[in-house]
Parts: sequence; C-alpha cells; structure tokens
Amino acid sequence: MVDKKNLPYLYTKRDVFYFSKHVPKDLRNYYQCNRIVMCLKTKCPSQALTLSKPIIHKLEAYWFNLRFKNTEIPLENLLVNTGQTKSETFVPKLSDALEIYFKLKGHGKGEIFFRASKRAIKDTINLLKDRPINNYTTIDAARFRDHMFDRKLASSSIKRVFAIIRAVINITIREHGLNCTNAFSGTFIPCLDDTKKRQPIPIETIINIQKECFQINDPNRWLIALISDTGMRLAEATGLLISDFHLTHKIPFVKITPHKSRRLKTKSSERQIPLVGASLWAAKQIVLHNKSEFAFPNYTNNQLCKTNSASAALNKWLKFRITNGYVIHSFRHSMRDRLREVNCPTEIIDQVGGWADNKVGSSYGNGYSLITVSEELSKIVNY
Repeated sequence: MVDKKNLPYLYTKRDVFYFSKHVPKDLRNYYQCNRIVMCLKTKCPSQALTLSKPIIHKLEAYWFNLRFKNTEIPLENLLVNTGQTKSETFVPKLSDALEIYFKLKGHGKGEIFFRASKRAIKDTINLLKDRPINNYTTIDAARFRDHMFDRKLASSSIKRVFAIIRAVINITIREHGLNCTNAFSGTFIPCLDDTKKRQPIPIETIINIQKECFQINDPNRWLIALISDTGMRLAEATGLLISDFHLTHKIPFVKITPHKSRRLKTKSSERQIPLVGASLWAAKQIVLHNKSEFAFPNYTNNQLCKTNSASAALNKWLKFRITNGYVIHSFRHSMRDRLREVNCPTEIIDQVGGWADNKVGSSYGNGYSLITVSEELSKIVNY
C-alpha cells in the first residue's frame, strides 16, 4: 500500500486522484492560470503515483527550456550567427509588440488609431494574459472571438479588432525575424448580419433641425448646421481652422485639408465644398463670433481634435429631437440621398463627400469646378 502522505502533487476528489502543481512565478505569463490541474482517472494510489512522475519530469524539462530561451547568452557577440540566435531566444510579449507597432506605424496617425489599437490589445491581454506572441494558439484566438461575441459586439466590430491584433503581431514577427505563425490570422468570424445600417435623416426632419439651430445660434448648433448641408465628417468639421473658410470668394467655400491636430481619413477627403443654405449661415456665424484660430475651440487645439466629446454632446441634443436612432453622422448619409434625388452626377457626389470610387479615370484632372458643384448643392437646399 502507498501512503497518501508520500504522494507529491496529488489530491483526491470523490476518491479519484488529481495531479496539481503551481506554475513557477517567472513562467506564469505563459499560462492562463497559476496552477496546473489534471485528472488522472484512477482511484489507485500506486497507479496515480506512477502516472504523475512522467508529468512532473516533462513539466520540469519544459520549464527549463523556457527559462533557457529567456536567458541572456554570455558573449553572444562572439557567436557566428548572432542575429538568428537572438531571434530564437527573444520573443516580444504582446504589449511589447504594440509598442513596436506604434513606433513603426504610428507616424502621422490620429487619436483613433492609437485608441483603437490600445483597446484591442488591452482586451486581448485581459482575457489571455500578456504572453510572448508565439505562445498564443488558435484555440486562444477562438476563445477571444467567442468572448467578443459574448460581449454583444457586432461581427463587423470583431473583424476590425482581429485586424488590429493581426497587424500588431505580423509586424513584430517580420521585424524580429521570428519563425512562428500568427495565431490570430486564420480565425473564422461568421457574418451574422448583425450590423445595423445607419439610416439617412428625412429632409423634413433636417429642415426642422436647421430651423432650431438658427434660433439657438451657438457653437454646437453651428457645427450641426455646417455638417447638415455639406455632408462633412464630424472630425473634418470640428478640426477646421477659421482660415479654412473662404467667404469672400465668388463662390463661398470651405477647404478640407489636414491639420496638426486632425488628419484626414483618406487622400480623397482633401477637397473644397461650396457653402450653401444652413452651412453658409453656420460659416458666417463661426467667422463673425470666433476669436480663436480654430473654428470650434471647445473641441480642438494645437495637439488634438476631441471628436468623441463633440459627438457625445451633439448626439445627446439630437436624441430628444429625432428618433429612430439618428446621430450626427446620419447627416452624411442623408447628403448622398439628397444629391441623388436632384439627379446629381455620381462624380460630384463623391467629390462633395470625399468618397473614393477606386476608378482610374476619376484620378485624372482636378474634378468639377466650384461653380458646378455649388449649383448642384443649391438644388438640395431648394428641393
């Protein structure tokens, strides 16, 4: 008979033996938990002891190998192929990979790029822990996907998160010459058709909102009115400078161009939009009453453009005036429909909204003149 007191790393539950061993503190970042537990599926003490011994030996050997890989090699500079040796002995953690990603890809990027990347990696680490990037498995990736679905995220949002994680890991693999695969690269994410399509705001509602903006006549209402008849993105509007407005021109217009505090989404976003209707009124109020170089100093300064703050404030005001889930971005969807209704040419619609159509021919020339675009925009004001 085997004395149970002489059974290291074993315990019983309902008379069945279990193997249990703490993960060493210096290796816990490789594991999802701090203790390894395994059912040995036997009630016999001697058999449990026999089964546990090879498990202990294999674990100790594996842990020794992990510690050896993370150990600095003495006089490494004297080795023949130091670059290959280094890549094999050092694998950055996911948090380190994010820093590499920012260093290489972050130049000229806006706040949204950094915020979205940090959130995606933080969510991954919170669930799977901060491990060397070659230590994640496809099972981990699938578990993270299911976790995202459990949080009620739309499949399109989950795909964006995975795209960020893949990019962060891929660039680190290339930079360090690592011989490993990206566990998040082939994760299947089903399309559940759960993305809500943002509906355009009816023209009658837009007119009522514009009338209320005229009455209240304050910076937030100027911002709404400016967007309503130009179709600008919120970030494009909040990041404007006073010098971007050209009201003394024969055709009053606003110039959308990158600034230090706000970059543009795409190359085609750089454009000139004629000012008509509510947008012309808003531009005049902004230039007349603003003493700052920024069109909306409450949301923009030399360092950043606080688009999220502007969105929260404007959507809160709109929520009590329009239903059906319309938000400030819905004005942009409405602009395209309003231009369609007056039979505006597609190229002019794309030029007004800064949409890229990916056609070779559209890259030739300078586009439609301000006069032509202004005539088309004037039609939607009088429609």
